Amino acid sequence: MSNSLAESGAPGPAAPGRKPQETDVRGPFHGAAALWLALMAGPLSFGIAGPALVLDDAARDLGVSTGAATWTVTAFGWGIAVGTPLLAGLLDRRGARAALTVCGLLVLLGAGLVAGIPVLPVLVLGTALMGLGTAGLTATAMSLAGSPRAMGLVTASLAVVGSTAPLAGSLVNDVLSWQATLALPVLSAVAVPFAVARCAHGAPVTREPFDALGAVLLTALVTALVFVPHQPLVAGVCSVVAAGLLAARVRARPRGFVPAVLVRNAGFLVSAGLALCLAVVNFGMMYAIPERLEDHTSWSTSEIGVAMVWPLLLGGALSWFVVAVSARMGRRVVIGALVGLAVLGAVLAVVGTSPAVLLAAQALTSIAAASGQGAFAVHATSAVPDDQRPPAIGMFNLSYLLGAAFGPAIVSLLSL
Repeated sequence: MSNSLAESGAPGPAAPGRKPQETDVRGPFHGAAALWLALMAGPLSFGIAGPALVLDDAARDLGVSTGAATWTVTAFGWGIAVGTPLLAGLLDRRGARAALTVCGLLVLLGAGLVAGIPVLPVLVLGTALMGLGTAGLTATAMSLAGSPRAMGLVTASLAVVGSTAPLAGSLVNDVLSWQATLALPVLSAVAVPFAVARCAHGAPVTREPFDALGAVLLTALVTALVFVPHQPLVAGVCSVVAAGLLAARVRARPRGFVPAVLVRNAGFLVSAGLALCLAVVNFGMMYAIPERLEDHTSWSTSEIGVAMVWPLLLGGALSWFVVAVSARMGRRVVIGALVGLAVLGAVLAVVGTSPAVLLAAQALTSIAAASGQGAFAVHATSAVPDDQRPPAIGMFNLSYLLGAAFGPAIVSLLSL
């Protein structure tokens, strides 16, 4: 992100022990203006959870199996995983205005392909482009968040939209079409012009030449990790090889695409690792709880789907308050509280049999994960120099999103 005080229009002293900020475009997004950031980030969750109830219709119209139709969701997941660090790199090097413009165009192009050409390869390409774009918009929104309260609003929007996305996707399918459901992430582009208008022009910071090899190796690593649940052996070997090559690249190019300051910073690694663990638990529970409810109730699939809305919605809504309050609490207290909620939720899911207990377990893990994404993002970025904030946000979000891939896979293995 280009960092000049002139760009923000809001000069201020640099934090002690840090490099002076050359830009602070976060100032314009305090207070009510942070709602634009929430609107820009939240629709990413439509791409993850929105198609859950419409894939059968899509498969029937396309003349393919439901398994083949799920490649649209896999492509979106790949897009957000790969796009998070890549487009955070664009933010770091070219500034917020350039990142918002490029990501908004990617979302619009992907949505146009999805809505206009009902052919599976084109749909996969379109959802991948939307994943790339929404990942960049979310990383930019988190980077622009100027306070824990604004950061909490951004991450709460992701959780709240995610909790209602399956029902919203089903309703859009009934009123319009399943293609419109797949294209719902395009709503994030609505906020882009308003966000761009609040980011003043400014020359980007002069940096070292772009580390193309580092970007390629990180993309290879993320791609391999995303496919681990689908092809454990092959993808696992590829992940190890890619990780080794990337580690060698970080040593050879410490200020490259993956800055060595992030890899060597204990505060950042702890925050990113905790976010990953909370995400694994939460997204795993989103698959485990419906199975438990099916085993211990006579509810239909649709009734279970409706029942799952309130704990996820509650978790997303409360996370905004938790993240805002966490700024006034010690890190150990925050870590202990959120990890405790996640562990308690997992225990209740294992031992509980009544619907109330099982849904409460989901609510606890949802609060922990959504709050952890916001609170630990604040911790992660405060642990590194200000000029490393964009890549820190990108790598942190990547850690959290990998939890969305690993959680359901772990639950599936445990249920075998």
